[in-house]
Amino acid sequence: MDRTSKNWIDSDRFIPARFVRPVLRLTNIEASSGIVLVAAAVAAMVWANLPIFGDSYVHFWHDQHLEVSLGPIHFSEDLKHVVNDGLMTIFFLVVGLEIKRELVLGELRDPRKAALPVVAALGGMVLPALIYVAFNAGDPAALRGWGVPMATDIAFSLGVLALLGSRVPVGARLFLLAVAIADDIGAIAVIAIFYTADLSLAYLGLGIGFLVLIAIATRVNVRSHIFYAPMAIIAWYCFLESGVHGTIAGVILGFITPSRSLYDNREFDRAARRIVDIFPAHSAEPGFQEKVEYEARMLADVARESISPLSRLQHLLHVWSAFVIVPIFALANAGVSLAGIDLVDSVTSRVALGVAVGLVVGKAIGVTGFGWLVVKLGWGRLPSGVGWQHMIGTATLAGIGFTVALFIGELAFTDHTVIDLSKIGIFTGSILAGVIGYLILRSTPERSRPSVLTGGARR
Repeated sequence: MDRTSKNWIDSDRFIPARFVRPVLRLTNIEASSGIVLVAAAVAAMVWANLPIFGDSYVHFWHDQHLEVSLGPIHFSEDLKHVVNDGLMTIFFLVVGLEIKRELVLGELRDPRKAALPVVAALGGMVLPALIYVAFNAGDPAALRGWGVPMATDIAFSLGVLALLGSRVPVGARLFLLAVAIADDIGAIAVIAIFYTADLSLAYLGLGIGFLVLIAIATRVNVRSHIFYAPMAIIAWYCFLESGVHGTIAGVILGFITPSRSLYDNREFDRAARRIVDIFPAHSAEPGFQEKVEYEARMLADVARESISPLSRLQHLLHVWSAFVIVPIFALANAGVSLAGIDLVDSVTSRVALGVAVGLVVGKAIGVTGFGWLVVKLGWGRLPSGVGWQHMIGTATLAGIGFTVALFIGELAFTDHTVIDLSKIGIFTGSILAGVIGYLILRSTPERSRPSVLTGGARR
């Protein structure tokens, strides 16, 4: 195999293999975490509807409190808010890291390549919101939930794609990932602008000040976590107290995390070779072991600083976010007690219908329609091996909204009954979008396409 085929794959002429492999690893993690997420959501529903202990679901998450006091900082919230305001900040930090990686190193770096997923994602946000508003016009309280059907759950949607295996081209998976990331940018903006409580400019100013200090520290190559960890926690607390949701601080932290390593490839090569060349192989001299450990630590430090902080932090946190934090969030938020409610009336309520139809119809038409417009105007083109039936199926899968949709629903409504109706709409719409998207892609004929690992044509 020649150097060209090793380093490049012919997917939309050309996508670097060094970019595709990390993205495919990310999609594999997301797809696998979808199974854990489903298990957590099912467990929440079962727990909330147990014949005898169903009430314990609400009591556990609302009656148990966590209190932390440290000087002027005083945090006191029930467990559900600890998860939603605290743990989910780590989830949104990972989202911020993923967005920055795409903007700096990935597909969204090239405006021409970014046009298709970004504009398609815009259509997939605008149309569902309009559909929801059409269903709930005249009800000011219900209208606050217009942002709920805008969100795409990466884990669930990629999980469905994983079930289809090689029937779905790599380009379709990358497209869905880019759409979901662009969708995340929109959802973050919606949360920050439209779902902010009473604003405290003093706390907001302090929070921004600490984030600026962190950004300056990254510029002057401060490397110690002992500095960044407390600064990040204080910034998060200030954002939380300001009325702007604390998770926004996590997103901003992801954006300001450096994407460049301290040592470039040549510097790493020179430093590593210098250390290895003087590395002692064996000796009976006193202090020999200490010298070996010193040189080994030097090599480890050089290797560590040859990886960008963005990549290190994403690698460290992504698995925790996908397999621990998001399932805990689902366990705390997905439980809906069905006792005493008419399920048919709930599913056909304007809130539930607005969310469900927005997710299924709005996402499919919005993503496909805006994507078609981009291609028709010549602003972008379909990825190699991807046809319009792939696009329709992928756009339908983008209607699987769960994590961020539930999150926005909790922010949008104060009435627990309306919150439960929005959850029922999210569950109904997501299941329908997943099944319909799967069937569309399952019925799509496979095309001959290049191999991801070899760059050769599949025969």
